[in-house]
Order: sequence, then C-alpha cells, then structure tokens
Amino acid sequence: MNDELAGLRITVVGTGLIGTSIALAARERGARVLLTDRDAAALELAVELGAGEALPDGAPAGPADLAVLAVPPAAVAVTLLDAQKRGLASVYTDVASVKALPLAQAAELGCDMSVFVPGHPLAGSERSGPGAARADLFLGRPWALTPGPEADPDAVERVAAVARACGGMPVTVDAAEHDRAVALVSHGPHVVSAAVAARLTGADDTALGLAGQGVRDVTRIAAGDPRLWIGILAANAQPVADVLEGVATDLAVAASLLRDGSEGAAAHVADLLLRGNAGRSRIPGKHGGGQSAYTPVQVVIPDRPGELAMVFQAAGVAGVNIEDVTIEHSPGRPLGVLELSVAPEAADRLADELRARGWSVPGRPTEA
Repeated sequence: MNDELAGLRITVVGTGLIGTSIALAARERGARVLLTDRDAAALELAVELGAGEALPDGAPAGPADLAVLAVPPAAVAVTLLDAQKRGLASVYTDVASVKALPLAQAAELGCDMSVFVPGHPLAGSERSGPGAARADLFLGRPWALTPGPEADPDAVERVAAVARACGGMPVTVDAAEHDRAVALVSHGPHVVSAAVAARLTGADDTALGLAGQGVRDVTRIAAGDPRLWIGILAANAQPVADVLEGVATDLAVAASLLRDGSEGAAAHVADLLLRGNAGRSRIPGKHGGGQSAYTPVQVVIPDRPGELAMVFQAAGVAGVNIEDVTIEHSPGRPLGVLELSVAPEAADRLADELRARGWSVPGRPTEA
C-alpha cells in the first residue's frame, strides 16, 4: 500500500460499482474511508470487501476532507444539500455521468457551490453493484471535473488529487460540453447497442447458434442495468437524442439504398462503412494519441485450467509484449480461438514459439 492519501478522511455516499471502487482505491492509498448507503445489503457487502467502515448514525465526528456522492444524476443535488446540512465534509464531488443538470439543480437548491466540484470518472462495467468493484478500475482512465465558476481552486485541487491517487487522469471541462461528449461516446452507443441486442429477442436457435464475436462485441454494453441507464438518459436527454437521430438517419439511408439494390446504391452504403473506419481509427489507442497498428496472432486453445497462463508464459519466453487479447469460444466445443494483438515485428516470433509448444496457430490474416 502506498500513502498518497495518508491522513485523508473520505466519506463515500453510495456503495455501487463506482463508489465502492473509489473507496477501495482510496483505502489502498492510505485514506480512511467511511461508507453510507440507503441499501443496507450493498453497504454491508462493501464493508466486507474492505472498502471502508460504515458511517456511524447521527452527526459525524467531524467533517471529512472529501465526500464522494456516488448516486444517480437525479439524486446528486438533493444528496449534496443533505450532506452539506449535516456537515459531512469540507469538499464535495460526485461521480454521475451527467453534469449540467445536477450542477444547475444544486445551485437552485442553494447548495454551497464553492466546495462542490462535480466529477465523472470515465470507467465502468456492464456489471453493477459493490461485488463488481475493483481498486484498479480507474487506472489510466479520464476523470472529468466540471467545477462551476464559484468553485474554490483548493477544492478543485483536492478532488483532482484524489482522482490522480486512484489512478485517474483529471480533465477539466465545461459541464455542457461534457454532456455532449459523453452522449456521443457513451450514452448514445449504449442505446444503439441495446437496439441491436433487442433484435435478438425474437431470434431463432439457428441465428443464435451462428452468433460470433462481432455481435458479442456490439451488444456487450447492452447488458447494463436498465434502471441505472434510464436515469442517465433522462438527465442527458437532448444531447443523446441528437446522437441517436444522426445514427438513425445513417441507418435509414443505408436501409433504403440496400432495398434499391443498384450498383450505385451499394457505393453509397460503402461510404458509410468507410466513414465508420475513419471514425473508429480516431479513438485513442492504448497509450493515447492515434491507434497503433498491431498484428493479430491466433491460437486455438482447449478450454481447460492453466491454458491461458501457458500461452502468456510462451509470449514472455519469446520476448513479446501482448498489447491486447480477445477470446472467441466455439459453441458446443471445449475450445476457442485466442487472438493476441502484438507489434508487427513480433508476430512471427510469437507464432513460432506457440507452434513449437504444440498449439495450433492458423496462418496470420493479411490485415492488421
């Protein structure tokens, strides 16, 4: 354990995935963490996981250095007002994925905005609850801060320091700009993923039996808790609607052109696919900046204990760093295809090492 937050007292209100993950990370870095949640079972589990101590009933012994409000967007303002009335902390932040609405509501309720620094760690999982929490959830992830004009610079720095200690990268951004951005890169894609996944509810066994990694990738985030997402979408309704309308227009045009069936129509659909390639390439890569061109090395592995560990050991022996990894399982068979993304110059070396150890390594695809 390091001591970046040694001596700091942090109160976390809400012991879901994000709140409990912050608590675990803060404790690992020396902070004393107190936890509170209206859901007694969630609070008990978070305490059992070592995320902190339950906040005693009644007035706190003294204000914490920071209170983290890990509650849905619609509950941020009223939770902040209640916490400030109780003197829960000297500085407050939240982790809701929508910022403009809670900020405006807090000001309308008369909250002390000088010590409120809204935040949003851009990390998460399709799983929810304290059982899914991890102390390393925020490593290398952006952590948006959207302080209002009244915010005390010292309060902003305190929240930023905790974000950095948890492994996040604080980024100060205007609240409205933040909401437009997350509508494009998070909230809109979630609804699109759900729309694709919803088509599978009426699928027959033949279609589902043919499902491959592509549909799994597209629909993974659709497994998120609908109750949580209804609150997020309602709080960021207009920016999300703008994104969905743009996507719907592209899809409607593509559908019309495909029904047309002419050669010229296919060329117009190809334009959408090319724009998709261009947009995908703009997503920052592993180390930030542009995406690196990695080469995939595929290896067929049986589904048995220790197999992945041996593959990774072989990569270590070959002196090859694995940049990314995916597994596509074979339905009805106890094996799968492991795809290891590596630097192009290391691909042949890794493939040779894996073959020498008895694994089946198909010929590499021609495209990285």
